[in-house]
Amino acid sequence: MLVNPGGPGVSAVDFLRGYANGSAPAVIRQRFDLVAFDPRGTTGSSPVHCATTAQFDAFVHVDPDPDNQSEVNALVAANRSFDDGCERRSGRILPHVSTADAARDMDSVRAALREPKLTYLGYSYGTALGAAYLDQFPTHVRAMVLDGALDPRSTWEQLLAGQARGFDQALGSFLAWCDGHASKCDFRRAVSGDLGKAFDALRARVESKDLPGAGNRTVGPGEFSYGVGQAMYSTSYWEYLGTALADATQGDGNLLLQLSDIYLDRTDRGYDNTIDANNAVNCIDKPWPKGTAAYQRLAEKTKAYAPRFGPGIAWSGSTCAQWPVAATGTPHAVSGTGSPPIVVIGTTRDPATPYIWAQGLADQLDNGVLLTHVGDGHTAYRASAPSCIVNPVDTYLITGRAPAASTC
Repeated sequence: MLVNPGGPGVSAVDFLRGYANGSAPAVIRQRFDLVAFDPRGTTGSSPVHCATTAQFDAFVHVDPDPDNQSEVNALVAANRSFDDGCERRSGRILPHVSTADAARDMDSVRAALREPKLTYLGYSYGTALGAAYLDQFPTHVRAMVLDGALDPRSTWEQLLAGQARGFDQALGSFLAWCDGHASKCDFRRAVSGDLGKAFDALRARVESKDLPGAGNRTVGPGEFSYGVGQAMYSTSYWEYLGTALADATQGDGNLLLQLSDIYLDRTDRGYDNTIDANNAVNCIDKPWPKGTAAYQRLAEKTKAYAPRFGPGIAWSGSTCAQWPVAATGTPHAVSGTGSPPIVVIGTTRDPATPYIWAQGLADQLDNGVLLTHVGDGHTAYRASAPSCIVNPVDTYLITGRAPAASTC
């Protein structure tokens, strides 16, 4: 069984080492040889590189939600420097890292393994790889599970707007949990009154003046956003985030910086190339507007329905506004005609891949089956997940018999 954790830009090989020893259900470990490869541009496969550690620190420190022309200019300059670095260091690779290219590599892996049909498990962006495979090789599939699905029809604006809604919804879930669990959430005990207003006040404080972090590093609005965003991926981070926000109210940004570093794959040795590869793949996979006007308009729109994360997410697409390689992909529906049943899993309060995308993917596939997980966090299928998700997926992967669509 081929496995990919998404990103784009996450090392599937590194992921598999942990997945095979913990997250994979026992019956799957017993039944399958688990296989992974790093897609083009990622870690062990001609990795894209765009910046030194110091340059990357400066890049992520820029305010992701500019409030005035000076901040817009700073963001544009940071994006230009990053994009130029990608071209200078990895220009030879950039035209060849699309999802469609990686899907063809998947079929080469299937052939190299001498498997007549592919069994595949994709999480998050790994579902885009799965959809691209179905688009090109639908009859080469034995079984496929796509968990935390992207909708291949999404334009750049639909992609960013969907994530804006998703992350704001997830933050709302965290704040509600924190408000009702003062014994577990230090942030609730550290502030008085409405928790949402306290969060907004803290964010505004960080925007006006950086918090000290570890060593000489500080926490500005960029690190604050990445740190809080990281904690939205799993409820296992929520207690930690509560402590990080409480510390921040006392002027200590160290825990927020640690969360930001997890999101950005930064260690004491510097950055993995996750963010480099993420931009390289996203920018080539679909057309993006040039200039800043379209991103600024979307940022203003998101304030109505996703005021906390929306503007920053809208502006994040502007990295592609001056990307040195033209996009080769276009948003389009994928039917997978000729494939066996494909199991799509969506989590109702998933921040990064909103549930509506899973619905959309399952609906457009000729043989899509949607399993709905009612809950929080990013993706659902793992050994510790509810049995109503794990058992039918296990059975499907082992036997090829698809479950009925269900919600639990």
